[in-house]
Amino acid sequence: MKGDRLRRRLLEGMVIPAHPLALTVDRRLDERRQRALSRYYIAAGAGGLAVAVHTTQFAIRRPEYGMFRPALELAAEAAREADQPPVLITGVCGDTAQAVSEAETAAGLGYDAALVSLGALRDASEAYLVEHCRAVGDVLPIIGFYLQPAVGGRILSRSFWRRLCDLDSLAAIKVAPFNRYQTLDVLHAVADSGRADEIALYTGNDDHIIGDLITSVTIRGQSLRFHGGLLGQWSFGTRRAVELLRITKEVQAQGTAPLSLIEMDVHLTDLNSALFDAANGFRGCIAGIHEALRRQGLMEHILCLDPEETLSEGQAAEIERVLDAYPHLHDQSFIKQHRDTWLT
Repeated sequence: MKGDRLRRRLLEGMVIPAHPLALTVDRRLDERRQRALSRYYIAAGAGGLAVAVHTTQFAIRRPEYGMFRPALELAAEAAREADQPPVLITGVCGDTAQAVSEAETAAGLGYDAALVSLGALRDASEAYLVEHCRAVGDVLPIIGFYLQPAVGGRILSRSFWRRLCDLDSLAAIKVAPFNRYQTLDVLHAVADSGRADEIALYTGNDDHIIGDLITSVTIRGQSLRFHGGLLGQWSFGTRRAVELLRITKEVQAQGTAPLSLIEMDVHLTDLNSALFDAANGFRGCIAGIHEALRRQGLMEHILCLDPEETLSEGQAAEIERVLDAYPHLHDQSFIKQHRDTWLT
């Protein structure tokens, strides 16, 4: 997908699930269920797929697993089946050589953009981080990524985001610090760059999804809003998320939000608190998504590559509580209707 078309699609706004990793009982890639997950997201109306990101587990890159390329290939195959192929986004991480190599692999498989994780460069200067992103952007358009420190990110200054906005390769920013002040830092940087009509803003703040999506703000003459979401939360309840995004776009156009939508923001945050294990510092965030998808028959179990990565004590009961409390936020009947087809 050429850069101009990619920007148009991102600015239109879409649901982009952060793709989980389906494993067999011996912790090998379960290709059948991995493909089924992609098919579910596409059938649900997701406009993009983000693969090899935090929710996919960064460990897929380790030589003993060797799952980075296969995971990208399976999502690309599912995308080619679709009448309207989704935007394909790869996560890239590690040092500059590794990140560029991963972007090159993804580009060769037809991916459209790279979400750049900076978690491995915790001690690097912000000037170095900009050059790191520039190098990846020479291969694929990039999506900046403000990842919350609790799951491996680092605090980044407003001046960093301002300098990043000067990169022609920057197509979007995923804003996911789970922090309102740091979220505002990104908005100010985009406004200061004068590129608010070119850089798409995607919420990754799973604790404030609807709040981000219904908010418009004018900063120094630049009108800013979140165009969509690239979220681990949206790897569950994806069809409902597509409908929710449609509603928030209407609210943006009308300029007022009904109280029912604000109440739903609380429901969604409560659901996320259980799935992401907020009570335990997000330790069970990946296993929590697996558990919700397991209950709907899309995943066989909740195993992660790291045997120590599993549900926290009491998390399963919390997940059961929120699934029962908020049936309007998940896709049980839709999945039941189509699951067998997706698993073929």
